[in-house]
Amino acid sequence: MTDAQDTASDTALRTTGGAPSDDDVPASGLPIPLLEPREGIPPVVATDEALAEVVAAFAAGRGPVAVDAERASGYRYGQRAYLVQLRREGAGTALIDPVGCPDLSALGEALTGTEWILHAATQDLPCLRDIGMVPSRLFDTELAGRLAGFPRVGLGAMVESVLGYALEKGHSAVDWSTRPLPEPWLRYAALDVELLVDLRDALEKELDRQGKLGWALEEFDAIASAPPAPPRKDPWRRTSGMHKVRRRRQMAVVRELWTARDKVAQRRDVSPGKVLSDSAIVEAALALPPNAGALSALPGYGQRMGKRQLEQWQAAVDRAKALPESELPQPGQPVAGPPPPRAWADKDPAAAARLSAARAAVSTLAEELNLPQENLITPDTVRRVCWEPPAPATPETVAAALTGHGARPWQVGLVTPLLVAALTAHA
Repeated sequence: MTDAQDTASDTALRTTGGAPSDDDVPASGLPIPLLEPREGIPPVVATDEALAEVVAAFAAGRGPVAVDAERASGYRYGQRAYLVQLRREGAGTALIDPVGCPDLSALGEALTGTEWILHAATQDLPCLRDIGMVPSRLFDTELAGRLAGFPRVGLGAMVESVLGYALEKGHSAVDWSTRPLPEPWLRYAALDVELLVDLRDALEKELDRQGKLGWALEEFDAIASAPPAPPRKDPWRRTSGMHKVRRRRQMAVVRELWTARDKVAQRRDVSPGKVLSDSAIVEAALALPPNAGALSALPGYGQRMGKRQLEQWQAAVDRAKALPESELPQPGQPVAGPPPPRAWADKDPAAAARLSAARAAVSTLAEELNLPQENLITPDTVRRVCWEPPAPATPETVAAALTGHGARPWQVGLVTPLLVAALTAHA
């Protein structure tokens, strides 16, 4: 049993039968189901008046605040939040409807300086930022679990392995834009923040025991201070099945259909995949149908699709077929940085040798430290330094290169000696 689990064994939390004592833990060691929030399911906050009460309560609360957000991925266009859950000592749990309360900047300001606890923070921060909630400090329980060496880092798995409780996870992929939200969904949402503070405290102790707490704090600071991600260039290139599309004219069809689908999805506020599947886009690109009748014979354009829709998609195909050669997309994307590693042996055998040595050293150290390689240092950073190493490859120049690629100080300190050895051995 880890120190984190020792800490958790003293925690009394409410299940259906009340707060269990140590004697209530099953002899089999099975997790205890967590079925109800401690104070019950709170009412959904959907008015300015109710929001003002929540802001005042959480501003007066104590300690860190647990935060979560639910989106409608696969159902609605974009990644907006459709429910925000918070919990703080002295304030209890709040469930806020961002549809009724689209501006939560007052709540964000009330929590300025407070540590936010999130699980997989980078997933929720973009949609929280859109409604005015931006943390100045955070603790990411998923990332903490990775650094501590837990093999499974989903929230349910972490709560079970660290605290000994089982969360019901049956509603994670539902349509959170549904109104009104069913009571079982609200119970699930409230329970998602019920134990985050307890989990954070236990993981902090475990990271400190392993000598990794400083590393985690650097990672959390980097997440909190990171700017919003820039818009993705040529997002149509990420169409599933795109690898089948070889010719530039066919790529133009993918681009036109993807763009037309995106406009329809945005206008209707539905997931693009519900408008037209990626596989249907690729089928049309490969076939280059001459008319709507031929298009209707392709998979994805069957009998349930109306004439107007077929003509809409055929018009996109026709636009691509009419483009001059100079306006057709180029195959592949311009690659910033080194080429794919599989091409290194032919392009630069010395660089390939450097990369092989560096990867082996990083893998060995990550295994010794009991954390994933990508958390020790990103594979992209290793590739960039090995492809264009500093000259001369000294501890100072390699450290500067790692820092320039975004590595945190703890990573630089651990990885620099490995890369210096790899670079100098295969100069």
